[in-house]
Amino acid sequence: MIKDIKKILESLSPNEKKILPHLEEKNISEICKKSNLDKVSVIRSLNYLKSKGIIEVSSIKKKIVDLGVNGILYRKKGLPERRLLNLLDEKRILNLNEAKNQSKLSDNEFKASIGVLKKKALIELKKEKIIFNANKKEIYKKSPEEFLLEALPLEYNSLNSEQLSVLNSLKKRKKIIEMDNKQILGIKINPFGKKIIETNIKGKYLIEQITPEILRKDSLWKGKKFRRYDTTLSVSPINGGKRHFTNQAIDYARKIWTEMGFEEMTGNMVMSSFWNFDALFTAQDHPVRDMQDTFFIDKKEELPEKELVKKVKKSHETGVEGSTGWQYSWNEKEAKKLVLRTHTTCLSAQTLARLKPEDLPIKFFAIGKCFRNETVDWSHGFEFNQTEGIVVDKNVNFRNLLGYLKEFYKKMGFEKIRFRPGYFPYTEPSVEIDAWHPERKIWLELGGAGILRPEVVIPLLGQNIPVLAWGPGFDRILIDYYNIKDLRELYKNDLTKLRNMKFWMK
Repeated sequence: MIKDIKKILESLSPNEKKILPHLEEKNISEICKKSNLDKVSVIRSLNYLKSKGIIEVSSIKKKIVDLGVNGILYRKKGLPERRLLNLLDEKRILNLNEAKNQSKLSDNEFKASIGVLKKKALIELKKEKIIFNANKKEIYKKSPEEFLLEALPLEYNSLNSEQLSVLNSLKKRKKIIEMDNKQILGIKINPFGKKIIETNIKGKYLIEQITPEILRKDSLWKGKKFRRYDTTLSVSPINGGKRHFTNQAIDYARKIWTEMGFEEMTGNMVMSSFWNFDALFTAQDHPVRDMQDTFFIDKKEELPEKELVKKVKKSHETGVEGSTGWQYSWNEKEAKKLVLRTHTTCLSAQTLARLKPEDLPIKFFAIGKCFRNETVDWSHGFEFNQTEGIVVDKNVNFRNLLGYLKEFYKKMGFEKIRFRPGYFPYTEPSVEIDAWHPERKIWLELGGAGILRPEVVIPLLGQNIPVLAWGPGFDRILIDYYNIKDLRELYKNDLTKLRNMKFWMK
């Protein structure tokens, strides 16, 4: 046994030695405090001590009462009723509005404070005034609520009757108390462990690692003891850094478009309504521009050069090349409103406006975030990624459009796609793109495509030539590959899932 103790002592890491004297605490928080180690280091060291037969570690499920968001704030700044009492200590009578303003409490906090203090008979309300009518010592006396907040976290079963009563009272107030079932570690030191702790290891110098400095000087290692390492012990996995799986997929899609000869378009997420709607021939009274579908920013932006604005205005009011437009009076103020872009097609509009005749033929793509005021569910979100594309060439047609889309989705892993006739204000003809979802056994709607209307192309480009355009959603493409059941999982940063998520390797 002496030999075993010696080997164990020689195998202890610095952290294990730090927590050995404090194992009797049997409380992780106390061990952390006394050993000056963080919780992860303590738990890891406990598991190593367990594997060496020094302690036994068990997991017990307990109901824990802890501070909520407001509880943490109130423990630091004082409960709302305490802050109101401190104010009444200076001014024993206060008008209700004055009290609310001077206490700097929210409406809910002020109402709750009045209720608590009235219930404790510390104040009276008379003619819209608060009167402090108790002994002044009551101000400095800690309330049961304050004692409980200072004592938390506590095990629910350890609370006495008075604490339970206070707890039930605080639970009625917003986010002061949180209750949760937690796994609590139980530590038991076995007889062998007690002998290890009792053995005097103070002053014993063990070399933890071989460094260049030790190798250079014989005096630093000759005659010294090296710490023993058990190479059979399991250690915590090391997770290397990697890009978020959504970004991996975006990088792959970007590679597809560039290999097909496309140049990338970029731009701001906040756009004027001019670029987001008007330049794309979306009428100013179209329902898609309503608050129900769009996030508006409470600012305005100046419009681009007057000549371009004039052309877009004419397109809306009277049309171009024989079209009749929308037959209404176009409002410049509406076009100046800022929005979170609802699609990346606004980037196509800006790009077309910058092109010169000598630039053609040319093709562009974009992948970026868009925003819609939609109800969130498994297949919809208020923010999503969209992949955008335009091909500007007098020799292209609708069949070329379908060919580009088929090629892209094939490389993204979708063999089975279909096109349906669709309608969009800025394309004609238009199609909806669907991909087959094998698990849900449904067609997944990905977005739309078409050929830009003359009312869009002529004002922006200055001539009427075919412009193929598409802007399908990108996030739903990821659902199939990553076997994600709910689109919302794309934006949840669960580290365990992110570490285990496979790489995009289409």
